[in-house]
Amino acid sequence: MLGDPNFNRSVVLLCEHTVGAGSFGLVLTRTLEERMGELMPSLADFDGPVGQGGPVQLDTLHFVHRHGEQVSEAIEIHEAGVYWGGDIAAVEQLVLTGQTGPEQMRFFAGYAGWDDGQLQAEIEEGSWFVADLSLDLLFSTPPENLWRTVLRRMGGQYALLANFPADPRLN
Repeated sequence: MLGDPNFNRSVVLLCEHTVGAGSFGLVLTRTLEERMGELMPSLADFDGPVGQGGPVQLDTLHFVHRHGEQVSEAIEIHEAGVYWGGDIAAVEQLVLTGQTGPEQMRFFAGYAGWDDGQLQAEIEEGSWFVADLSLDLLFSTPPENLWRTVLRRMGGQYALLANFPADPRLN
């Protein structure tokens, strides 16, 4: 409904939502052609895809992970032990020693951002559906399958949308 191709059939992990300050999220359904080593050579051993976290500041690196105890300054964004950001040197050490991988960490170039009240207004107008976070969706579901999988799990009218063609004229 937004008409913005950056968010067409996308799933966004909302990392921060502060009344008066706006919202910050990462698009989970878009990936870059570049591998991690091309963006940051010290993380070349990371074997997972790099996501395009959104259209804002594509020259910045963001990450979500399950290593809150090992990565200082990480911000817990979900009670199931999902963290956003933190000390990049600790992350480099986890990657270098093989203590992490795509099943525990995801990297993103750029992010999605909303001004104060903007995201809430878009939700109220029906441009976004809100779903609970599931760890298997975040770390195990291939990005290209994520949108459909989330809608199917939501059930009912949402599950019907999961199979709706991107362009109904081509059906």
